[in-house]
Amino acid sequence: MEASFSPAPAIAPKGRPREFCTDMALASALRVFWSKGYEGASMADLTEAMGITKPSLYAAFGNKEALFHKALDLYEQEKLEYTRVALDQPTARAVAEYYMRGALESQTSNCDPKGCLGVIHSMACGAEAESIKADVIARRASSQAALVARFERAKEDGDLPAHVDAAGLTSYLYALLQGMAVQAGSGATRGDLERLIDTSLAMWPSR
Repeated sequence: MEASFSPAPAIAPKGRPREFCTDMALASALRVFWSKGYEGASMADLTEAMGITKPSLYAAFGNKEALFHKALDLYEQEKLEYTRVALDQPTARAVAEYYMRGALESQTSNCDPKGCLGVIHSMACGAEAESIKADVIARRASSQAALVARFERAKEDGDLPAHVDAAGLTSYLYALLQGMAVQAGSGATRGDLERLIDTSLAMWPSR
């Protein structure tokens, strides 16, 4: 007598795959946040730019706040690489110049919105933007700490005068960078910003 075999049960699909590229969608969200600000970017703006529905956005990225944090990660990874390279420059002055010229390229790019995403959101206001502002400030503090350490090392190496306040010099450089971002966002030309950089470097402390 032949044994009878029942067909194996069909394996249920694990879930419908997303019909969009999350990397491209996140890049599109970044441009919206960069150009309109966190508070100014509506869910309609984001979903239209990303080419997805609101439920798909929530499923892939979480809520608007979570999406912004992911967009900020992407911004730091792709647009602020120069800040990490700058720390490896041979002198403190070269570090500052690399920072400012890198910022100039980023802030005056024809491919991206003008200004600096971090500066835009550090000035955000309103209850909805408080966690966004806090995240931006915390990230900036980490970058500033790395610069302070680099300038302290420059003092130890004799590259900077011993009397220079490394934290104060870092604050000065960041004030310049933030000023550049605000000016770039309000229509300053590349030539305007280059003059600012050249003037700042001419005033840089040296032995």
